[in-house]
Amino acid sequence: MTDEKTRRICMTVFGITLNGIAVGMFNFSDFGMDPFQVLAHGLWNLTSIGYGTFYMILNLILLVAVFFMDRTKIGLGTFINLFLLGYVAEFSGWVCDRLFPDPGLALKIVFLLAAIVITSLAAALYFTADLGVSTYDAVALYLDAHTRIPFQYLRIGTDFICVAIGFSLRATVGIGTVITAFFMGPVIAFFRRHVAEPLRYGKKQTV
Repeated sequence: MTDEKTRRICMTVFGITLNGIAVGMFNFSDFGMDPFQVLAHGLWNLTSIGYGTFYMILNLILLVAVFFMDRTKIGLGTFINLFLLGYVAEFSGWVCDRLFPDPGLALKIVFLLAAIVITSLAAALYFTADLGVSTYDAVALYLDAHTRIPFQYLRIGTDFICVAIGFSLRATVGIGTVITAFFMGPVIAFFRRHVAEPLRYGKKQTV
């Protein structure tokens, strides 16, 4: 295995781990989370199993659909996301609840802001490593390739469906949901430029 491939795998694992930590922090802040997590938490409310296990099962179902739609979107990162993110998110939420059993509004806002930054860094690392997309991302990419609708509108549509279903199933929707759906692009771009791309390509090649 080349050093470059090893670096990409490490970026993927670290990015997904950070994303899981951020999901737990979003949930702890009680200000909402990204649209797919809203859907996942809403469906999870219907079960009695741990979130990590449920998230893996949900993504396995989506993975089967993606396999038949467009298997080229599946990569190592897809499987790392599938098996790792849910359990990290569950553990992160548990740690937050144990350390801060009765959080005030100010602390929740701090956790929300920290989660936004961490999620943006995680996405920058994960996207730049380019080892496959999550099953949810693959659905929108498939629709983009097979319709005349621009990707950004397809993504808004899938996000809206996720939020609507999740909200109807008692998942928390709030300012965190709006921010992650519409306003994190510039922060992700910043981290890609100044952190993720230098990690993958070296500083000289990103100047």
